[in-house]
Amino acid sequence: MRIALVGNPNSGKTTLYNVLTGSSEKVGNWAGVTVDRKESTMKSSFSDGTEVVAVDLPGAYSMSPFTNEESITSDFVKESNVAAIINVVDATNLSRSLFFTTQMLELGIPVIVALNKSDLAAKKGVVIDVEQLSQKLGCSVVETISVDAGNPGLVTLVQEAIKHAGETQVAPYTKANVDLSDKDAVQTADKERFEFVNEVVAAVEKRATETSEATSQDKIDAIVTNPVVGLVIFAAVMYAVFSISQAYVGPYIADMLCGWIEGFAEVVGGMVESASPFLQALLVDGIIGGVGAVVGFLPLVMVMYFLIALLEDCGYMARVAVVMDPFFKKVGLSGKSIIPMIIGTGCAIPGVMASRTIKNERERRTTAMLTPFMPCGAKLPVIALFAGVFFDNAGWVSPLMYFTGIAIIFLGALLTLQITGHKYRKSFFIIELPEYKIPSLKFATMSMLQRGKEFIIKAGTIILVCNAGVQIMQSFDFSLQLVAETAQDTSILAAISSPFAILFVPLGFGAWQLAAAAITGFIAKENVVGTLAVVYGITNFIDTEELALMSGSTEVATIMGLTKVAALAYLMFNLFTPPCFAAIGAMNAEMRDKKWLWGGIGLQFATGYVVAFFVYQIGTLITLGTLGDGFIAGLVVVVMIVGFVASLIMKTKKEMKQA
Repeated sequence: MRIALVGNPNSGKTTLYNVLTGSSEKVGNWAGVTVDRKESTMKSSFSDGTEVVAVDLPGAYSMSPFTNEESITSDFVKESNVAAIINVVDATNLSRSLFFTTQMLELGIPVIVALNKSDLAAKKGVVIDVEQLSQKLGCSVVETISVDAGNPGLVTLVQEAIKHAGETQVAPYTKANVDLSDKDAVQTADKERFEFVNEVVAAVEKRATETSEATSQDKIDAIVTNPVVGLVIFAAVMYAVFSISQAYVGPYIADMLCGWIEGFAEVVGGMVESASPFLQALLVDGIIGGVGAVVGFLPLVMVMYFLIALLEDCGYMARVAVVMDPFFKKVGLSGKSIIPMIIGTGCAIPGVMASRTIKNERERRTTAMLTPFMPCGAKLPVIALFAGVFFDNAGWVSPLMYFTGIAIIFLGALLTLQITGHKYRKSFFIIELPEYKIPSLKFATMSMLQRGKEFIIKAGTIILVCNAGVQIMQSFDFSLQLVAETAQDTSILAAISSPFAILFVPLGFGAWQLAAAAITGFIAKENVVGTLAVVYGITNFIDTEELALMSGSTEVATIMGLTKVAALAYLMFNLFTPPCFAAIGAMNAEMRDKKWLWGGIGLQFATGYVVAFFVYQIGTLITLGTLGDGFIAGLVVVVMIVGFVASLIMKTKKEMKQA
């Protein structure tokens, strides 16, 4: 049998789903984390041997299909013939939750109410008469704590769902045949339903503190969401996250991991020392070296994941959306766009997918297009490598990349606003702020391990294959003859990459090796590090003692032929050009328009090129007193890009005047 889990956003529904099924779907202490349907078989310890498939649906406030999440939930519940519904209700906010419950009860499908977060409700002095609530709703009501897998209410909840499966539910309140196209009719029906809900709540609930009274949480929110102070706090928090993960704790753990990887490479090298030089190079330098160079940065990524998870779980990240809302509104977006971008710091793919919670089509497409500008976990090894090699692990490098990403997002949104000709329209951003709580170390650890697992799987598959391919292309020429160590410029890889390298001369990195690394980055951004390690040799990059270079940054900078300014330009080019192919696929799915998709990819290419050009040329002028190589050619390209964008804006304004 199939049992659907439904409820309001942030009611603990997906947490309950993970506990009941053993899954590890993304959860967060804010609304809008679940954007699609998930299903999995329940553990027999909860279903007592009965085969039950649990279906987790996006959070919704009503059955009216006014948002994408509500449409998914409404369509599935009405059309999929589920045996029963578990309605997850936030016990700390009963009056809001029961509106949706009464709509569920009208469907005729047996409903079991999970009165979730009952522990938090008790701490807040909220007392709910469960038996009376059950009588008034005409269905079973079970108190649950979804974050506690051992909570006895979870077993009772599932058993009640199995017990009543297939029965016909009788609704305590019905309001049929409401014309959803008639705004007044919908408002009247909702008002009458709320009156019924309020009567039920008044009869079953007692609160120690009235909701109209300011609580300590309200006082904290007044500071944290203040337009000025909140922004300063946000900047300080993110700076601390990146500094801890990439300048202090992360490198310390990485020291040990890099030592193990190098030791493993030595063992394998010893085992194949009698094999052909090509096989040795492919196995030791190509596969172990390339993959190891990426995995060596895993601790930095995982520490950042851990800290971000703590911020999510304590409820802070939802406040960030409130702080950023006024700024996003000025460029045609809203605070809701910040949620996909924060999720995108872990991986751009779920970040882009999270944009589907945005109802306005233009805002949703713009958000999906701009979210990849936030450096994701896959780009972190690239940042860490260049920070370690060229900037002595300076703590400012990572925060600079993230704040530059935010600045580009604002500029990109502003350009999109001008190109699309969107007229200013007053909009409202409404988000339910979760309760502050002490973050769960278990949740943060599990979140970190899950993301770390995905990172390792990618390193062991896509990156491994890619690095092996890079090693092979670097070892052979087009006649399939091994190239000499001193003649790598004749290799297949050099031949393919060299034309692109010419385009990068005005950006300060016109070497075919750097072009090859940038190109493989479109398969997966971690490949940039892996490919650099392969084409230059892994031992040039990883130091088992300091996660820096075996021979020091000066020698490696010489090997790569980069100045610090050119290195910074190369880093920004890789961060702000289009994301990996998988993320582009997600953009395509969420934009649902080829014109927007190709426009977005073009914007990302143009942004990466222009940013890298100005960083290299201005930086070189400041540090060396002269312009960099290829200034005129690069300036021509930049002028063409700017001119094209300006022509689009002028065309739009002309069309708006004629309209």
